[in-house]
Formats: sequence, C-alpha cells, structure tokens
Amino acid sequence: MPDSTSDAHRTAGASEGHELPPDAREPYDLAVIGAGPAGLAGAVTAAEHGLSVALLDSARQPGGQFYRHPAPATRAARPEALHHDWPAFADLRDRLKAGGVTCLFDHHVWTVAREAEDDWTIHALTEPPGDQQHSVRVRARAILLATGSYERQLPFPGWTLPGVVGAGGAQAMLKSGLVLPGRRVVVAGSGPLLLAVAGSLVTAGAEVPALVEASSYFRYTRHPRALAAQPRKLTEGAHHAEALLRHRVRPRTRHAVTEAHGTDRVEAVTVSRLDHEWHPIPGTERRIDCDALAVGHGLIPQIDLATALGCATRRTADGTHALALSPLQETSLRGLWSAGETSGVGGAQQAMAEGELAALAAASRLTGRRPAPLPHLRSLRRSRDRMNAFADAMAVTHAPGPGWTRWLTDETDVCRCEEVPAGRVREAVTEYGARDARSAKLLTRAGMGWCQGRVCGWAVSCLASSPDTAPTHAGAQTSAPDRRPLATPVPLGVLADLTSPDRQPASPPPASDLPPHPPTEGQPS
Repeated sequence: MPDSTSDAHRTAGASEGHELPPDAREPYDLAVIGAGPAGLAGAVTAAEHGLSVALLDSARQPGGQFYRHPAPATRAARPEALHHDWPAFADLRDRLKAGGVTCLFDHHVWTVAREAEDDWTIHALTEPPGDQQHSVRVRARAILLATGSYERQLPFPGWTLPGVVGAGGAQAMLKSGLVLPGRRVVVAGSGPLLLAVAGSLVTAGAEVPALVEASSYFRYTRHPRALAAQPRKLTEGAHHAEALLRHRVRPRTRHAVTEAHGTDRVEAVTVSRLDHEWHPIPGTERRIDCDALAVGHGLIPQIDLATALGCATRRTADGTHALALSPLQETSLRGLWSAGETSGVGGAQQAMAEGELAALAAASRLTGRRPAPLPHLRSLRRSRDRMNAFADAMAVTHAPGPGWTRWLTDETDVCRCEEVPAGRVREAVTEYGARDARSAKLLTRAGMGWCQGRVCGWAVSCLASSPDTAPTHAGAQTSAPDRRPLATPVPLGVLADLTSPDRQPASPPPASDLPPHPPTEGQPS
C-alpha cells in the first residue's frame, strides 16, 4: 500500500499540538512501537537527530509497565513515590513533549508488514473493542520494536481462585489504580521483581506475611564480575531489602507456593521447601493465611510482531526466546531495530541504553551520516554490554527448575482459557505421543483460548517436552517460538477491509487524556 494515507498523521499528531509532515502521505522516518523506557529513549533520541518519529502504544500515556502511573482521574499527588529513578522518566517525558514526536497512544498494533526494504506498514486498532474501534495504518521507513515482556506463570492447585494475581499485576493495580489486591498479601515466585512488589505493597499499607522466592540469592555470587560492574543494581536491592526489613518481612528462599486454598477467593496458601531442582520436599509444607497472593516466575520477551516477520531468535539463559540482534540493536531484518526486553530482560536502565543505541543506528542509516558523537556511542555499547552480563546472571539465578511440575495434580488447570487440566496434557504425551507444545495444543486445545498460549504456553511446553512429563527447564521450549500472524484479537471486518482506504478515527483523544502533569495530592491506599 505505498500510497495509503495514515489517518493517524492527521489526527493524533494534531491532538498533541505537533507539526505534521508537509505531505501527510509521506511515511515517517521511524515508527517506534512501545512507549516504555526503551521506546521513549529511542523516540526522543531519533527526533533529536532530525528524524520524523511516530510513537505507538496501547496505553493512554507513556511509561510502559515500568513507569506505569495513575490516570489523572485518580488525582494522585506523588506518582514518583511508587517508582525508582522517576527523574529519568520525567526527563524522557519532557523531551518527548518538546521533540515533535507524533504520539499515537491507545493504538493496539496487531501486525507489521514489510512492503519494501525501507517501506513498512503498521496496522493498529484504536479504542477498546466495540463499535468505536477503528483501524489505522502508519507507514514508516524503519521500525524500532520496544514491546517489552509479559509475566511467566507456573500453575499450581488453586491458582485460578479470585485473589490470586500476577506479581506484576499487583504492582500495576497499585501504580495505576492506587489499590491493593488485598490487605494480607503473600508475594511468591522467582525473580527480582518480587522484591520490588513486596516493597511497594508494604509501603502502601498492605501486610506481607511472607515473601517466597523459589531460588537462592546466593547464586548471584557465582557471577562476581557481573555484580561488580552493576553497583546500581546492588543499591536497588539494598533499597528493597531495607523496606522489607523495616516492615519485618523476611524473604523465604528455596520455597514455593504449591497450593492455594479457598472457596470464593483465596484464604490461605501452602508453602513448601524446594530442593535445588525445585522439587517440593515432603514434610516441609506450611500453611499461611492471606486474602491475596501475588505470584510470578520471571518475564518472557514479547516478540510476536517480530517472529511473525520471520526475525531470528536466540535462547536466553532461562530458556525463553528473545530476538537475536546485531551489536547496534538491529534484528535479522534490515530496517527493523529492537530495544528493551525483546532481546532479554535486564531492567529499565538497560532498556533506555538500548533504545538510544538503536535510535542512533537508525538515524545514521536513514540520514547517511556517521552516528555522532562516536565516544558516546562507544560508551553506550560498553554500558549495554555490562548490563547484558548482569541480565544473564539474573536469568540463570532465577531460571525455573525442572521439578516445579511436581506441584501439579492431574486435576490442576494448566490452560485456564480452555480449562485444560495437567492430566490431559500428560495423557497427550504418554498415550498419543505429543512431544512439544504444538502437538499438545492440537490434541488438547491448550493454548487455543483468548490469550493464545501467552499464559499457559510455558507450562504446556514443560509438560510436553519430556516423555515422563518431568522436563528440565533447559529442555523446555526446544521448539521454535510461536509465530502468530495477529498479535492482538482483530475483528473480521478489519481483515476484510485491508484492501480498502483507511478508516478515519471518529475523533482524536482529548489532550487531557494524554501524559498527565505532576499531580499535587494523594497517596496509594
């Protein structure tokens, strides 16, 4: 569709008060998908180097999951109280407002098409599903993918009870809605996110009777060089530990929640001690009363848009799939860069460094000028490499052990969308020869629901990757990553209209719904 017009050029950009390109039919130089730390850093850097930039995100304001903050309607006074390094976000937000970037918030990108080497089309939907939803196409000469990650969930008996939420979900409730998932919240799973979640909850007034970490923090000591190169991470860890110590929350390492109890909602959990492969040790079970459980076992890169285009991937240290990138953040497809957690989970600072690096590389390619200043570019690469080393150490330390599948009874739902229990997946393996997630999916419907396997995919892969249904984490996900042609649900009418002119959105989002100004009053409740 080389002649198609992006309606977004004329609407959302105008709503932000930015100047539009002289010819609305001209593609943007760079389209950035995702307005978290990596996307924000990439967008403002590219704009400051003279590129016309469109920034798309499904949220109504910038920041992504990491800098998620309350909507203006909450009248929150100090959103920075729930964040680390808020000044870094404030700087990016201010540069975004001043830099002439066309912000297309509330745009849900469902696919990206490569028309030619320097001609890309982004297909997105605006507004929530319903009659007011509109289809939008945005053209660009290059793409920067900064779509982040989503939580990895390992099921256990009772995990579908009301009151059981993702660890990241609990933090999102607090950051965006200023609400707690409960008054007495057990935080469990594995990964550094748990420390941040528990610290935020107790600071906001919740009681955290237990912080249950399946791995051991002492495993970090096996990577002294990576630790020594990241004093900032150690400071963050000490900050969280201080908050937990002040509220008398003692982390319980090498333990896991192996069952949740309750009828209408969770009322208690069973915590078991684990051996080094995450097998529960019989006789160590302990019941803890609670009215909410926040649980998560790490993050999985969100790479649907890239894998649909055929981008090369690599296995991370904890067994997930991430994008394989060049030293300057370019994917295996020329003209498609990526930054942030799509190439491995390493935190906001790493994401911002990668976003800036990718934008400098894209600006150099599109303008024909050498990236400048070169010393800054080299410094960014060194910083990024040090943070990558720490990210690898973090992934190895918190990688799920193979014994976690022992938590599951045959009756435990693994795929909650299609209500497929573990016993049916095991039957598909032992009776019908399933050896990977795809064959298990075809035999059981696990992964065919609304989430398209994003919640259950890891668990099904683990169950299906070994004949005795007790796979190692390194053996999980041995098959290629899923290739989904549609990254989000799309109405059939949108697909039918692909060859017709773009639809005009009913109205641009009001300026009041766009990035909020610093509020003046309020505390999380």
